[in-house]
This record gives sequence, C-alpha cells and structure tokens, in this order.
Amino acid sequence: MTAEQQPTAIDTHVGNRIRLRRSFLRVSQEKLGEHLGVSFQQIQKYEKGSNRIGAGQLYQIARFLNVDTGYFYEGLASAKPEDAGFSERQSDIPSAGIEDTTDGIALNRAFARIKSSKLRRRIIDLITTIADSDRG
Repeated sequence: MTAEQQPTAIDTHVGNRIRLRRSFLRVSQEKLGEHLGVSFQQIQKYEKGSNRIGAGQLYQIARFLNVDTGYFYEGLASAKPEDAGFSERQSDIPSAGIEDTTDGIALNRAFARIKSSKLRRRIIDLITTIADSDRG
C-alpha cells in the first residue's frame, strides 16, 4: 500500500463505528453487504478503513443500521478554529474504549434490556464504586 492508500484516522474511526453498530444489532457482514450490493469482503475493508466509503454508501449504511449518519463521526475531535483544515493525526482520535470490545457490546446489550431506570442507575453506581476501589 502506498502512503496515499493508507487509511486515515477518520476512515478507521468511521469503519470502527460501522462495525460497532453492526455488531450491536447482530447484523452479519454478509447481510450488510447484500443490502448494499457488495461482498462481505468489501464490508471488512470498510470496517478496517482500508477502503473509503462514499457519501451515498454511508447514507445507505446508516439507514440500514437505523442511525443518523452523524453517528459514524461521534467521538472525533473537532477541528480547532485556528487550524487550516481538519486534522487526521491519530492522536486526535480517542482510543477505543470498552464500547468497542466484545465485552462492551455484550454489556451494552444486557444493560439496554433492563427496563427499570432505577435499577440501571444502581448498576451504574455499583460499577463506579468497583472501578474506584480498583484504582488503588
């Protein structure tokens, strides 16, 4: 791959967000590819950021995954007014957190099934307490 073909931090971020949402909904790469009229290998390339996604394609992905197109850009650092353009340095992209892991997806799915907001709040408080005590 030449330097021009290297995925940018934005391409990688958008691809990660597609993978995250697709995994959360338990949609296979094959199913998404069928909807878009591309192979599952193409979906893999989109998710890795190695192939760029056109605006129309991203719109179709967003509709299929039931999110706004802005979802794919959430978490990107915004450009500062003094910057001449958008920064694509890797340091500007937040590192992947638990929400981008298999455990994080499983935790989110299970948490979303809890109907009681009071119980969800108690679980958050419990996890916060455990995390705070684990620092030492």
